[in-house]
Amino acid sequence: MTTPRLPRDDLTAAMAARHELGPEYDDAFIETVVDRIQETLEARSGAAPRPRAVRAREPGRGDRYHGLAMAVLSLLAAIPLSAIGVVNAGLPGLVVVMAGIVLINVTYTFRPR
Repeated sequence: MTTPRLPRDDLTAAMAARHELGPEYDDAFIETVVDRIQETLEARSGAAPRPRAVRAREPGRGDRYHGLAMAVLSLLAAIPLSAIGVVNAGLPGLVVVMAGIVLINVTYTFRPR
């Protein structure tokens, strides 16, 4: 009987994905790797594998930072866009620009996750 090994390619791909996802997913990444290691160890010892805990993704720091980034970018975009709208169309141009920015922010806030 051969002993199961942790595939190096899987771990390499997981590390690459971790770097792409960023630090807000570190906990999920660590749990996934630990689960894989435990499965391998249990298979080696012949013990029955323990069931995995299934959890819903909780909004974490990353969601807050993305919302803050969206708000800051909206304010930064509002300055030149409102100037362009006022110069070209007056008050109606300003209203259209601000309505567009509000619409983008509302759509981002209530997007499905």
